[in-house]
Amino acid sequence: MGVSVPTVIGVAPGSPADRAGLEVGDEIALVNGMAIRDVIQWRLAVDDEDLELVVRRGGLERDVEVAKRAGEPFGAEVQSALFDQLRTCDNHCSFCFIYQLPPGLRPTLYQKDDDYRLSFLYGNFTTLTRFTEADLERVVTERLSPLNVSIHATDADRRNDLLRNRRGGPSLRWLRALLDHNIEVHGQLVICPGLNDGAVLDETLAGVLDRFSDLASVHAVPLGLSRYNKEAGLRVHTRAEAIAVLECVHSWQQTFLMALGRRMVFAADEYYVMAGLAFPDADTYEGFCQHENGVGMARTLELELNGTASAPTAVADGFFAWVEGRTDGGSPGTPMNGGIRGDAPPDGYRASRMLEDMGAAVGVILSPRRDAPVGILTGEYGATVLAELLPPVLASLGRRLAPDDVRIVTVTNEFFGGNTAVAGLMVGADLTRVLAGEPSGHRYLLPDVCLSKGTFLDGMSPSQLPRTVEVVPTDGIALRAALTITTRADNSRSLTGAAR
Repeated sequence: MGVSVPTVIGVAPGSPADRAGLEVGDEIALVNGMAIRDVIQWRLAVDDEDLELVVRRGGLERDVEVAKRAGEPFGAEVQSALFDQLRTCDNHCSFCFIYQLPPGLRPTLYQKDDDYRLSFLYGNFTTLTRFTEADLERVVTERLSPLNVSIHATDADRRNDLLRNRRGGPSLRWLRALLDHNIEVHGQLVICPGLNDGAVLDETLAGVLDRFSDLASVHAVPLGLSRYNKEAGLRVHTRAEAIAVLECVHSWQQTFLMALGRRMVFAADEYYVMAGLAFPDADTYEGFCQHENGVGMARTLELELNGTASAPTAVADGFFAWVEGRTDGGSPGTPMNGGIRGDAPPDGYRASRMLEDMGAAVGVILSPRRDAPVGILTGEYGATVLAELLPPVLASLGRRLAPDDVRIVTVTNEFFGGNTAVAGLMVGADLTRVLAGEPSGHRYLLPDVCLSKGTFLDGMSPSQLPRTVEVVPTDGIALRAALTITTRADNSRSLTGAAR
């Protein structure tokens, strides 16, 4: 990502930006004499009153004065999250999924960041190996909280080995510094069999209790392997290893409860699927603080499907959200914890997804009849979860899990291969293969999490699929609504494929 300046992509009618004559395409070189590095600075700068801008238009620069009250929405949205250089990752973790991508994808998908700003804006995980004193000062001053940090191990030598970076262990001092300044931090442990499970995982959680007990949470997630993995030492968990990880996590939950009054550490849903064990009760997740990281998704989906939750717990935009997300700018920031709220900036993973954007290329069409049989498209993990959750929900809706009513259409991921089994990584090629064998005239529900700007990761779009699909938000409330039989007069949206 090269160095640029904020470029206006939208101006609200009647806003201070509109009254000052700003137009789409204008480049903002300076705000009150300051070059803006990222959307965080942009939000803070334009929140002031009576702004002085240097605006570039048509190759010419001009001074623009903007009359506004402090805190009044500026009314101009800009094109991206970062305007200066992306802080790229200089680690060489063997388990990094970027190294396991097939060739020929969009260049943005190969960008590997370790930028604390993207952690704040999108929920990305940073290792802090490129973090500096100046970064700490900015995070603390602007209250850029919460942040997500990849820990993997608390032993310095072990962390060096896992990150393949001699700064891996020493950089944990920045984690301690962030916590000392009351920055909310969530930690992640990517567990690799034979590398940081077993006794190392025990040691790591002991280190968390001893040195980082003020972390907001810690989440253990399994490594993801594609068929393009070139690391001979990496492999997927066996069922016994998955059970061992869960036993370790559950044991430490009790220790943390006794010591801190909270469970602190949680395991990703995939571990329970791999182990063949029931998911914990919803209240044991203590607020689902890492729902978008795959921790507690099954239980939140259950609450949403059952009508217990009045709104979706969180928005999960998938692994590549920050490089492939929307560019419509989101909504203006609002204060939280003395800083900018995390869901404010453009492209943030907490921002709502726009079905209108996804369908813009093909338009609105009539879907199959609303009482037609339904096929729910999902990955292997999602299929396992839905098979348990759907029957009672469907019964309450007067429907049933049966081929002639509602069925789960499992999409095995052959494009990435390996243990890739989440819905967010479904691609057009695999969906085409599966849908080609499904009957026409049925309704096919596609979770929006696998789309970025209406496009799958392999570059295909829903309009190229061999069956019509209905794109629905990836939450239980939307799924329940889609399964409720209504009339053709509703406002459902479908994206058409080559055949019906």
